Amino acid sequence: MKRSVNLAVTLAAVVATVLPALAGGPDAGWVLPLALASSVPVLWRERALVPVSLTVGVATTLSASLGAPPLLPVGPLVCLYTFAARASLRLRLLGIAVTAAGLLVSVLFPKPDVEVLRYLAVAFIFAYALGTSVRARRDRESALAERELRLAGERAAAVLRERTRIARDLHDIVTHALGVIVVQAEAGPLVVRTDPDRADAAFAAIAATGRDAVGQLRRAVAGLREPADRPLDQPGLAQLPALLDRVRATGLAAELTVAGTPFTPPADVGVAAYRIVQEALTNVLRHARAGTVRVALDYLASSLTVSITDDGCGPAAVGPPGYGIVGMRERAQACGGSLRAGAVDGGFAVSATLPAGPLPVAATLPAAGA
Repeated sequence: MKRSVNLAVTLAAVVATVLPALAGGPDAGWVLPLALASSVPVLWRERALVPVSLTVGVATTLSASLGAPPLLPVGPLVCLYTFAARASLRLRLLGIAVTAAGLLVSVLFPKPDVEVLRYLAVAFIFAYALGTSVRARRDRESALAERELRLAGERAAAVLRERTRIARDLHDIVTHALGVIVVQAEAGPLVVRTDPDRADAAFAAIAATGRDAVGQLRRAVAGLREPADRPLDQPGLAQLPALLDRVRATGLAAELTVAGTPFTPPADVGVAAYRIVQEALTNVLRHARAGTVRVALDYLASSLTVSITDDGCGPAAVGPPGYGIVGMRERAQACGGSLRAGAVDGGFAVSATLPAGPLPVAATLPAAGA
């Protein structure tokens, strides 16, 4: 398509330039070569714009200065249009300067003709403006295409982040619920005859944990169906006491302490803190063989520190290789924080430092030691 347009433009330039030269009669035979030189090279202007423009311009200027019949400067007009549409700023300025000089020489020597100069100046200005508009449209289309490409990349990255978030949520919900259920199911048969009340409590805890897990799974899976801009109902710091109650129902002594002035963190920080505590408690239940676990929230001016410490079997609390600690670390990093996990004296500890929110507001958690 582009090649056909180029051939058509060149043919039009040749016809518009050569026909007036042929009409000059046999005495003006020398005009024909100049007419061809001022039009045929237009065919190669895309590959060699500067040499073609100089050739066309010089041929047109010589033809006008030597008294040839009036020729339409189609070749120079096409070249100037191409300068405006394709060339860099430096070449465009050079093209304007050379075109203006050639135009002045052609019209003012040997006999000045101001009227012709006026008409030709308008024609050249129009050609340059047309090329500039084409350049502007091409730049705009290129910018729009780049913007669409960037938006597509951002959408793909957002989808990947959302899939990763949902995968982490599903992992945390399922592992925590199953961990609590397994512990209660193992304890229930042992006490069903000797301590019916404890057995009933264990089975009630299994049912409550299962219902809570089903609700959280529904909310997590809803993220695959709901619009991306619709906020999902995610657990946060306010749900930590209920989480520890479920853990206490397994027989593990769980304590929540709060230091500093509580504030409401950003939503993603609150969700990350909850999920980190949930996953850490799941690891304690499944691997640590601990009797006590302490969850501590330390509110500082610029950060919230969440610590989970147990008195279990130390490094063995990590268990076999899995995604628990990796997932907790990814959650902390996703909202701009960090996480450390390792053995401490007489147990294992997980500590996450998360960015603080805006100005402190009324606390949503119970007092220390609750």
